Amino acid sequence: MKIYLNKINENWVVDRFYKEWYKYNSEISTKSLRKSDIIWVIAPWMKNINYNIFEEKKSICTIHHIDFNKFNTENEKEFYSLDKNISAYHTVSQKTKLDLVKLTDKKIYSIPFWVNQNIFFKLENKNKVRKKLSLDTNRYLVGSFQRDTEGHDELSPKLSKGPDQLIEIYDQINKTKPNFSVVLTGYRRGYIINELKKRNIHFYYFPKVNFSKLNMLYNALDLYIVASRVEGGPVSIMETALTGTPLISTNVGLATEILHKDAIYKFPNFSAAVPNTKNSLNNVKNYIIPSGFQNFRSMFKEIGEN
Repeated sequence: MKIYLNKINENWVVDRFYKEWYKYNSEISTKSLRKSDIIWVIAPWMKNINYNIFEEKKSICTIHHIDFNKFNTENEKEFYSLDKNISAYHTVSQKTKLDLVKLTDKKIYSIPFWVNQNIFFKLENKNKVRKKLSLDTNRYLVGSFQRDTEGHDELSPKLSKGPDQLIEIYDQINKTKPNFSVVLTGYRRGYIINELKKRNIHFYYFPKVNFSKLNMLYNALDLYIVASRVEGGPVSIMETALTGTPLISTNVGLATEILHKDAIYKFPNFSAAVPNTKNSLNNVKNYIIPSGFQNFRSMFKEIGEN
């Protein structure tokens, strides 16, 4: 049995999953579409998929999340064009699976992606980490490391990610903690940055960071907040768990599968949420490398045999 993954080159988390799969599962993988037995469409939005070959091979498609507020006629047409050619589906959370069953009657596997403990891990001396990053050791640092802005103008909020809700939370924290700062990383942060400036909220911005620096940034935080309306993961839930970073989240994606129920809030009641890093770490250990690949291997074996 040989598995082929459709290639992605977007400088996004799926690029990392693609590379890690081939690195750690080389004996059951191939980069030759023709030599493959199972095609894994890990990035269904890519236009590099030739569906003509699907008739002679088994296939599975990963659906990361479904935002029904943006699911228009064109999205529906694209989905059912895909659905005609796919043998089965994979979702990264039970919540996405519950959404997907509304669109297809094909087999759906729900398996969270693995997380690399060689990249994300706890660093013991927070002040030392902050000094290396030129972050004030006396500030209360709250992080957000994912895109919040639509790509077409770099200014409009990507509402599924909840940046409008996040900025309201920051506003409330800023009123109670005079030493409060937001820590941002990554691309497409225009909406949050503009709103922080309007409200005169202090922030640090690291537009491009490598994995080592990203791990340090997690370790420098006092709190990480997920305020999304729709998510597949997000990966920050897994990554904060490994770094021991306190996290609270809306009830999206993986939240209920990794976090303690007390760490999950309904906006705007974020202040009622209580992080539980010990609980998160215990849960995320099931998904570290190599054990995090096992359910995927079992999935592919079942698809190959049926």
